[in-house]
Amino acid sequence: MAAQATGEHPVIDVDVDPPAELTEPSAPVRPARTGVKGGLRRLTPHLKAWYLVLPVDLVMLSIPAVFATGNFKAVLSMAVLTVALFATGGRYRARLHLSILDELPLLVGRLLTAAAIVAVITALRHEDTVILGNFLRAAAAAIGLVIVGRFLTGWVILYGRRARLVAHGTVLVGTGEAAIELTDLLRRYPQYGLRVVAHVSDAGPVAGVDVPWRGGLDQLDNAIRVTGADVLLVADTSDDARLVDLVRRPRAARCDLLVVPRMREFHTQTGLPDHIGAIPIMRIRQPRLNGPMWLAKRGVDLVFASIALVLVSPLLAVIALAVRLEGGPGVLFKQQRIGLAGRPFILLKFRSMRPVNEAESATNWSIAQDNRVGPVGKVLRRTSMDELPQLWNILRGDMTIVGPRPERPFFVERFSAEHRRYAYRHRVPAGLTGLAQVSGLRGDTPISDRARFDNYYIENWSLWLDVKVFIRTFIEVLRAGGR
Repeated sequence: MAAQATGEHPVIDVDVDPPAELTEPSAPVRPARTGVKGGLRRLTPHLKAWYLVLPVDLVMLSIPAVFATGNFKAVLSMAVLTVALFATGGRYRARLHLSILDELPLLVGRLLTAAAIVAVITALRHEDTVILGNFLRAAAAAIGLVIVGRFLTGWVILYGRRARLVAHGTVLVGTGEAAIELTDLLRRYPQYGLRVVAHVSDAGPVAGVDVPWRGGLDQLDNAIRVTGADVLLVADTSDDARLVDLVRRPRAARCDLLVVPRMREFHTQTGLPDHIGAIPIMRIRQPRLNGPMWLAKRGVDLVFASIALVLVSPLLAVIALAVRLEGGPGVLFKQQRIGLAGRPFILLKFRSMRPVNEAESATNWSIAQDNRVGPVGKVLRRTSMDELPQLWNILRGDMTIVGPRPERPFFVERFSAEHRRYAYRHRVPAGLTGLAQVSGLRGDTPISDRARFDNYYIENWSLWLDVKVFIRTFIEVLRAGGR
């Protein structure tokens, strides 16, 4: 490994991981911080805005319940629903440019939605219009209080940033004009809440980017580890595909990802725009493949699979009898497939044909037109009813309702070598149905297209996306649009 110094920027050879003594951030000698502010700076640099905003929202929404005693449950229901709408709409993620006026239309829209839902339920449950009127007055008060609370929390967050009590460590990626401007802006204006602690770029150190250069793109993970950064700010890059792979690594995936648009001179139409100075910034959503929402997904899997197995048990018995009469013993077909994190599991299906041997079953790609598929097998395949035993796989935890369809080890190894992002499908459990399948990618269709759809599903996952895929699957089953 070679290391050299160029100006103020320590240079690190990017071919190997540098030793710890060369990668620890430089620490110029400064007087020790003393007093209350110095103590706070050591405790608060990575605080999230929602730690403050969410409790204040709940308090403000609940205050009218103290006075509107006859509508206590309705007001609290509105409070819970509003917080849920704020959370799912990203209203607890602090913007770089703090402005309550920018957020006001979205906040009021969600507040009115929550109030309307609770008002309709209240009207259906109570014929007395006085009760409904009292709730509407309480809801109006709650809306006003939330807006006041947002002004107050915004002021507190802005003060914390300007006093440098909150400053999220940021790794800057890029070498162009935008990188230089961003470094200067974030150094001069702490109200954005970011502190650039490292710079990575294949082009080497850049004059004007006065933060330590930590190497090329391949050193991104190391730069995050050494500096403890929790934000990635991409100004520009010459290799988008490689950067995408790097930011999906576990350490980088835990960071907030901010990107300067390619044509930054034009106004963006997607989402609520943000900016640093006059430079537009897009906040890229990193897939969160754990946490409460994934626990909810697993809970839905368990409830759905349990109920479905009970409801379709007569149908399962009829199918089993039909398969037995057509093809003899061996109603269930068992085969090894690859699931979450590349782990193998045994997948269950109703047998629709008999392969010559196990090797053929594991390595033969398409048997849609195989003359060994009898009338019962054709019906099962066309209606996808041969997949019903996989409800047991879902109960066991091998699979989930919606996710990438599992493949055999032979083809996983082959496709992973041929298609660079195929293996990314295994970031989530295999599914009974998937976005690729309801988009027409079944049977003998391009693997690259399937991988793209599967990875799109993972990158954009939400419970609502699962609901949409399930509804489309149900329609496909009714249309007998299977293989």
